[in-house]
Amino acid sequence: GNIIVLQKRCEWRGITVEVKRLDIGFDHKLLTTCNLLFMGGAQDQQQKIVADDLQKKSEALKKMIENGIPGLYICGAYQFLGEYYVTADGKKLACLNILPFYTKQRSEDEKRLIGDIVVEVTHPAFAPYRPPNESYYLIGFENHGGRTIIPQTSDAIGKTVLGYGNNDTDQHEGFVYQNTIGTYLHGPILARNPLIADFLLAKALEVKYNEKIDLAPLNDEIINTNRAYLLTTLYGSKKR
Repeated sequence: GNIIVLQKRCEWRGITVEVKRLDIGFDHKLLTTCNLLFMGGAQDQQQKIVADDLQKKSEALKKMIENGIPGLYICGAYQFLGEYYVTADGKKLACLNILPFYTKQRSEDEKRLIGDIVVEVTHPAFAPYRPPNESYYLIGFENHGGRTIIPQTSDAIGKTVLGYGNNDTDQHEGFVYQNTIGTYLHGPILARNPLIADFLLAKALEVKYNEKIDLAPLNDEIINTNRAYLLTTLYGSKKR
C-alpha cells in the first residue's frame, strides 16, 4: 500500500517512477541506484533472514542515509537501523548500527503495543509540508512488542496523543535523521498521511537533481475528509 501511494502521487504529477524489489541476496550495487528506499517489517523468522542479508550491505545503506537518500522504515525495519536489539531473555543482538537508538523486546509481564495511534508532528523537517500555522497529526495503526529507546525526543517524528509509539513510557513516536524516517505506524502510513509521502518524494528529487523541489499540489480532498473523520472518531479533533 505504501509503495502504491508513492507511485500514484508521482504519476499524478507526471513524474516517471520505477519500483525495484530488492529480494534476499540482491547486489548492493542495485541498492545504490535507488533514489528512495522503503522497507517494512515481518515475523521473527523472516526478520532474521533479512537481518543476515542486510548486514552484508550495511555500509552501502549507511552511506546512502548519510548522503540524504530518503527512506521510510516501518516496525522491524525501523528497529534494524538501530544499534542493537535486546531479546526478552536479555540477549543483545546486533542491528545495523546506522542510527543511535536501540530496541528491547517486551518482558513476559508487558503487553504488546497494539491499536490505533495518532501523533502530533513536531519535527521541524516536516514544517514546509504541512498547513501553515496548523498542527498536523499522523494517523496509523501500531502492533509491536519491542520498545525503541531514542537518545533525545527532539529526534522523534512527534508526540503521541493516542496510542504508544516508540515505547510505553516517553509518549513519542518514530525517529528522523537526515531524510530517513523510522516509525511504528502501519496503516499504511502514507495513504492516511500524504504529508509524509510528499516529504519523501520531494527529498528524493532534491537529492537526485541537487535543487529545491516544490511538488505540484494534488487534490487531496477525499484523503483530508477521511482524515478529519478519523481524527474526530479517534481523538475528538477536527484538525488536519
